[in-house]
Amino acid sequence: MKPSILVALGMFLLTTTTCPAQTSAVTSTLNAWHKAAANADYNAYFGLMTEDAVFIGTDANENWNRAGFEKFAKPYFDKGKAWSFTALERHIYFDATGNLAWFDELLDTQMKICRGSGVMVKIGKEWKIKQYVLSMTIPNDTTKEVVKIKTPIEDLLIQKLRAKQ
Repeated sequence: MKPSILVALGMFLLTTTTCPAQTSAVTSTLNAWHKAAANADYNAYFGLMTEDAVFIGTDANENWNRAGFEKFAKPYFDKGKAWSFTALERHIYFDATGNLAWFDELLDTQMKICRGSGVMVKIGKEWKIKQYVLSMTIPNDTTKEVVKIKTPIEDLLIQKLRAKQ
């Protein structure tokens, strides 16, 4: 085998191989983050996010930097009830340095099954959430009905967004 092919194969394996300790650390951080929300522990929840974190919610208008998301979420945390998400399935991947991870997870939530995905970075010895995307899942057989419900609301948003371009 040519050396360049071996190097390319080695880099591919490094970028897709997971280290059990790293996987465990990322899993622990995500579980702690979800638990902090369920316990309405504002400081623990936001403490697990980077200062420049982005949270993208289920509504098309929900694309927050950390400060904006903190402002949105604070009243929920202050009432002692934020949200409760429990991972049902999770996949975690790492880059070659082992300091960047991306993941996807299926969640049991009050909205039924949702999908979370995101990016995490290792800062010192801690993993922090840099980006999180929450999506509601829609069974394929119900797509037409869901689109009917969304259409009047999202047609207006589409018009606004197109007008900005």
